[in-house]
Amino acid sequence: MTRPVLESLDLFGSESEAFARRSFLKQLAMAGAATLAMNEPKLLRAESVEHPRPTADSCILLWMGGGMAAPDTFDPKKYVPFEVGVPVKEIGSTFPAIDTVVDNIKITKGFENVAKILDRGTLIRSHVLPDLGSILHSRHQYHWHTGYVPPQTVACPHLGAWMARVLGPKNPVMPPFITIGQRLEGVGESEELKAFTTAGFFGSEFGPMVLPYPDQAAQSVRPPKGMEAGRFESRQRLFQKLLDRSPQRDRMSDFQQQSYLRSLDGAHRLLSSKDRAAFDLSLEPKESAELYGASQFGRGCLLARRLVESGARFVEVTTEYVPFLNWDTHANGHETLVRMKQEIDQPIARLILDLESRGLLDRTLVILASEFSRDMIMEGKPGSTANDQTSFPVEKLAEMKHYGQHRHFTGGSCVLMFGGGMKRGVLYGASAQERPYVAIEKPISVMDLHATIFTAMGISPKTTFEVEGRPFYPTEDGQGKAVRELFL
Repeated sequence: MTRPVLESLDLFGSESEAFARRSFLKQLAMAGAATLAMNEPKLLRAESVEHPRPTADSCILLWMGGGMAAPDTFDPKKYVPFEVGVPVKEIGSTFPAIDTVVDNIKITKGFENVAKILDRGTLIRSHVLPDLGSILHSRHQYHWHTGYVPPQTVACPHLGAWMARVLGPKNPVMPPFITIGQRLEGVGESEELKAFTTAGFFGSEFGPMVLPYPDQAAQSVRPPKGMEAGRFESRQRLFQKLLDRSPQRDRMSDFQQQSYLRSLDGAHRLLSSKDRAAFDLSLEPKESAELYGASQFGRGCLLARRLVESGARFVEVTTEYVPFLNWDTHANGHETLVRMKQEIDQPIARLILDLESRGLLDRTLVILASEFSRDMIMEGKPGSTANDQTSFPVEKLAEMKHYGQHRHFTGGSCVLMFGGGMKRGVLYGASAQERPYVAIEKPISVMDLHATIFTAMGISPKTTFEVEGRPFYPTEDGQGKAVRELFL
């Protein structure tokens, strides 16, 4: 019996996927348990390692969780409008191309505001991702955010945690690592999301401040009603006593305990500081706030700008990854992207313009990225043997829900970079004009992209920490190489 169309589109997930996710979680849990007992990582200052001169002081990552389809966003291919009976294999893009302010760059319809600010940034069309043996979102998101393929013997730090640990805070009361817009409870694959939204072996003090709802961020930096500073301090002392008596104490290193307590101290400093006003979106002038739109992502971009103005080191704003929603377009792909573009086009452009008008863009690196791209008919890349491959259920369009990019594609993806020492008005790399749309010019791996980001922030990709007797680097084995062509 033929599987129903929606099930064929992988809306419910396969038994093999469920097994892969359970296996992935088990492996991550083992790494997490090992990390709890870990001694403090030791920074090894080899004479051969010199940190580069930073071109950026802050970093904002705009994360398109779920797989942003390059042919329908920033890398237009052959456009074929919807019509019943059109062969699926003939469709490259489901949106027509539009001009931008840069003569040799076109993007797709729906990004009219981004088109006006591309002269401030670099568009990469040759980002390549591995299949990792299983094309699972959680595995790819872990890999992209940490630079390491799971599982590892230790919990790997998020790239924001690397910046927090190596560079420290710009403002001593402002959390150096903040994430906005992603719930870690009550959504599918929440445990997998938690696995990389962490400081890993660096300890709690370098972990993220998680703000799922931008409009409620102000509540996160206010003491509970009726709780004064003295009472907060009393609770900290009580917590220390409880920790000393906890039966779990023997399973935690002194380093981990002290790191957790230092993170509480940092929270107390923020609660007592005037800088906490940066978290309160109600303080933004109405006319300015409205320019970011009403979407949660738009509010997140506004919050990110306010936080960077107040000295945040690294801020991630996500469209939020939830299985089969947003960029996870297994069905109704075209209609979903119409909505997604409406939610992100204006906020992205406004964020760049606001940073520029405030004199912040030159020293703020803004990155837009996703865990992989998508394609109408091809999964992974040519010759892929990755598990969890899905098949498209029809050869010709029969309904509107068939029209869009449904399948995970790792052979070529797009990244946008603004400010922070990157070139302006530049197109870098290229993908094939005929399917398969693999990167064919100047491919950039996750490793080298991370090396570029770290170099811009003044962190050598060869920075080394000793973790349980083994060296650990910002990029795998310290082999990442910054793409110097991207810099001014």
